[in-house]
Amino acid sequence: MTDATTQSVTLTPRAAKRIGDILKREPQGAMLRVSVEGGGCSGFQYKFDFDQTQAADDLVLARDGAVVLIDPLSQQYMAGAEIDYVDDLIGASFKINNPVASASCGCGTSFSI
Repeated sequence: MTDATTQSVTLTPRAAKRIGDILKREPQGAMLRVSVEGGGCSGFQYKFDFDQTQAADDLVLARDGAVVLIDPLSQQYMAGAEIDYVDDLIGASFKINNPVASASCGCGTSFSI
């Protein structure tokens, strides 16, 4: 597995704008937490939650009003990943382009390594 400290997660301008827009409707101080959990059709899945508390060891991505938190364990599974926001014919959603993932499901929310 890739060392998460050498390849950080990035946030595209589209994703930052959308996250910033969403956070404006949440209580003051809300941040978006992205994590990796076991499950989904490919073995691991991404989870998106709102959080009011930042842990000391969280990776913090801040851009254009967006604040994203990622815990150290999830960082290992997301090293070098890019969080993007896509709006196409089949719908709008966050998409994580993850070089650590060897395969992903059709919906894009689960992956395997």
